[in-house]
Amino acid sequence: MLLVDADRPEPVRGGARELAVFLTPEPGAEAKEVEETIEGLLLRLEEFCSLADMIRSDTSQILEENIPLLKAKVVEMRGIYAKVDQLDAFVKMVRRHVSFLEAHVLQAERDHGALSQALRKWLGSSGLPTLGNKRWAPVAPTFELPALYRTEDYFPVDVGEVMPRAPSCQRRL
Repeated sequence: MLLVDADRPEPVRGGARELAVFLTPEPGAEAKEVEETIEGLLLRLEEFCSLADMIRSDTSQILEENIPLLKAKVVEMRGIYAKVDQLDAFVKMVRRHVSFLEAHVLQAERDHGALSQALRKWLGSSGLPTLGNKRWAPVAPTFELPALYRTEDYFPVDVGEVMPRAPSCQRRL
């Protein structure tokens, strides 16, 4: 604070007083600015906290709803993978049986002379003299059909899915 002499005239004293008031900081104005700044920061902090709470609640809701669904899908997919593995094993078994049957068919054709008989019929119909004019009686070796598989053994059928069929005569291949 500015000390003023009592001897000095009044205008100087009044000017000094005004200057002192002007230079003296106003605690009310600065405090008001600080309070406004703090209010703004608190408002932003509150908005941030409400946003964080909303994210937390959405995350927990997603976790509570979607994770059980995902777990159910994983269990369902494991069942599908198991069925695909069974189907793959079945296809491999069918491939082995088809190869086995093809080998047997080729052997049976060689044994029974199916190709030579067809060739003789063709040569006989063309008017060419037959080779040796001999009648050949093919020896019919017995052919026994290998045991085959049934798809129902590998892929059980639900009773409700298939309508019952009328009995039909069964053929062995």
